[in-house]
Amino acid sequence: MRKFWNWVRDSDEVRTLYLNGVISEETWWGDEVTPKMFKDELLAGTGDITVWINSPGGDVFAAAQIYNMLMEYTGKVTVKIDGLAASAASVIAMAGGDVYMSPVSMLMIHNPSTIAIGDSEEMLRAKALLDEVKESIINAYELKTGLSRTKLSHLMDAESWMNSNKAIELGFADKIMFMESEPPDLTDSLIFSRMAVTNSLISKLPKQPKQKTGTPIESLDKRLSLISH
Repeated sequence: MRKFWNWVRDSDEVRTLYLNGVISEETWWGDEVTPKMFKDELLAGTGDITVWINSPGGDVFAAAQIYNMLMEYTGKVTVKIDGLAASAASVIAMAGGDVYMSPVSMLMIHNPSTIAIGDSEEMLRAKALLDEVKESIINAYELKTGLSRTKLSHLMDAESWMNSNKAIELGFADKIMFMESEPPDLTDSLIFSRMAVTNSLISKLPKQPKQKTGTPIESLDKRLSLISH
């Protein structure tokens, strides 16, 4: 079994957990062994833990379980993002009492996604599931950042990429690694929003006259009446 985590014992009182790569790419979901193995390794020692994260995300339910285990751990949990904490990995990062980011690291949040096959009722059930998963993710973000649920929802809708300054400004992170002094004023720090960039590009395109598309409602009504007879 290929694990996406690795424990290193620095001393009797300090341990380091490395989360690298996709969260649960091959295991965990639908697997009773992997979550128990992670928890057993977590509880095999005591003392403070430093969690290094460099991950594009992965399975949201695996991330939720890891988040819960770290939140319940009796020692202090410090998270350090040295490369990327995106998607589900950003949820795990919220378990840190202190969250540090490298000056060159990134944090990304977006809406959960899935694959569904079936009729319209199945599509509605899939949407309802994604809506609930999104709310559960917002719970973790809200607890860490103190931002409103509406603000967090908009950030997720836009697929927001944050550098270390912006992440601190919004409350997703607390400190920047390797900086001995306080960071500068962060009010002008940048956030990348895929939706904002798209809208900006669209606004610069020349206006085109609107063209009628689709089938007129009158024609649909006529077709429906022919079918019903």
